[in-house]
Amino acid sequence: MTPPLPPGAGMDSPVFVISVAAELAGLHAQTLRSYDRLGLVRPGRSAGGGRRYSARDIALLREVQRLSQEEGVNLSGIKRILELEDADRRSRLALAETHAEIARLRAELESTRAVAARLARLLRQSGRGTLVPVRPAGARGPIAVTAAPDHTSPGHTSTENQDEIADG
Repeated sequence: MTPPLPPGAGMDSPVFVISVAAELAGLHAQTLRSYDRLGLVRPGRSAGGGRRYSARDIALLREVQRLSQEEGVNLSGIKRILELEDADRRSRLALAETHAEIARLRAELESTRAVAARLARLLRQSGRGTLVPVRPAGARGPIAVTAAPDHTSPGHTSTENQDEIADG
């Protein structure tokens, strides 16, 4: 259950003073101070240095209490669990970003292939040559495509070149 938030405050807004946070979490204020010292929760600070807890901090405090009381996990174990959950969350975010980048690059590749195919058709139709993939010896990066005179019979293009263009 998320505690009620002031207007304009989000889940990460440090708005609750320690006494209110302790009441909302069902803990004593001294317990919250201990958890802060142990690094289990990291509340924000006011200009005067007082702790300010967010709704997310309070949910975390409740989870610490549940793991301790219901599961019998000691505070060191709880800290490790929280660290692993955070690392897992960050890894999942990075993976999602990587998948999005792969999708973007695939779309860009398909667009580039479509442009290359249109250019190859135009060159064949104009009789000016074909598109030939060019990759410097030993290079692993993208290939460049250049127009080259068609040395075969008029209107005929090399099947090898067409396959290379299609395969990228």
